[in-house]
Amino acid sequence: MNKKVGIRREDMYAWERRTPLIPQDARDLVEQYDLKIVAQSSDKRVFTASDYERAGINVVDDLSSCPVVFGIKEIPIPVLQPDKTYVFFSHTIKGQPYNMPMLQKILDLSCTLIDYEKITDEKGRRLIFFGNFAGLAGMIDTLWTLGRRLASEGIDNPFAQVKRAFDYPDLETAKDELKKIGEQIASDGLPEQITPLVVGFAGYGNVSRGAQEILGLLPVEEISPRDLPALTSSYPGADKAIFKVVFKEQDMAEPLNSTHLFDLQEYYTHPERFRGIFDHHLPYIDVLMNCIYWEPRYPRLLSKEKVREIYVGAQPRLKVIGDITCDIEGAIECTVKATEPDNPVFVYDPATDCPIDGVEGSGPVIMSVEILPTELPRESSTYFSGVLKKYVPAIASADYEASFGDLNLPPEIRRAVIVHRGELTPDYRYIKQYL
Repeated sequence: MNKKVGIRREDMYAWERRTPLIPQDARDLVEQYDLKIVAQSSDKRVFTASDYERAGINVVDDLSSCPVVFGIKEIPIPVLQPDKTYVFFSHTIKGQPYNMPMLQKILDLSCTLIDYEKITDEKGRRLIFFGNFAGLAGMIDTLWTLGRRLASEGIDNPFAQVKRAFDYPDLETAKDELKKIGEQIASDGLPEQITPLVVGFAGYGNVSRGAQEILGLLPVEEISPRDLPALTSSYPGADKAIFKVVFKEQDMAEPLNSTHLFDLQEYYTHPERFRGIFDHHLPYIDVLMNCIYWEPRYPRLLSKEKVREIYVGAQPRLKVIGDITCDIEGAIECTVKATEPDNPVFVYDPATDCPIDGVEGSGPVIMSVEILPTELPRESSTYFSGVLKKYVPAIASADYEASFGDLNLPPEIRRAVIVHRGELTPDYRYIKQYL
């Protein structure tokens, strides 16, 4: 094979420390498939230049000689080079306005773009993702947010001991410290002002499972959505546990025709036949974790109008929203901006429709860090690289001079080719309307 592959530095986001291929996996690929792999120098990547060099991977400043380049996040427009094959999360498949100039440049330069998000099996299930780590980091950051929100209200609480995910040296340390906090809650109980404490999870996929894994380090009792109205401070053990509720599609929407039963496939195929009902659950939730994939054709979980309504007068029960999905003005319409790990939260002020950095103010505190997995860079990179490496030989060896129809890629990778030699591929021609 002997084809040169580049691992690019991440320079789009100041906090991005991940890598698509860790040193050990890169070395294995070189030894097993006769690949040439180089890593671009970086002063912030969690795996250092020395780590790659010890694995026999050369570290270079320039990837111009690499026909195939692997990254993580979007590539700055000035960095793009003609005729290359780029593999990264492009965030373009919804026609995201902020990335359309980048996509146009990729087209203009006759490049090929393979997007990890669209590497799927025959049923459309994603095969390469960081979702679990977004959930892990997002839940840690949300508990940190809750601790500070409660403290700002004068409530002494155990969550004030939680750090942000990136403040822990590794995931294992974070888990150990959270377990200790859990033991404290089980022993001493939660403050009376916040019991029963309910954390609601919208969604049950990889992101949600990661978030639930972290919450599960604390004493947790799971209840169903229909049990929420009956949950009061007199519930047995209400002060010694956190109540978890997981919302599925039928808990978030109902058919417009009241004589019809909820059908999941119909909801996915014809969401216009449904209306959102998540508002019904809001009076009973203290913390909402948004873990769902959302498109504008689906009902929102929480609209700005609803936030204005519930925050009129007395403060409602909903205090914190962990918007792990972080679709700007999406399922959580009051997520009006993405945040950074060192400044992860803002209060959405429903009166002014504006964000206020920090945890104080009239409105929900929203944690909306866009690049959560990078707060656990070593663990998330190791997992991602372990999955990606089996696809690297096929991507590296393909003849991209061939037409798209003749492109010798396995089907799961072909599904992810958004652009081939400067042209949108058939499944993605709809993006042209956004360019």
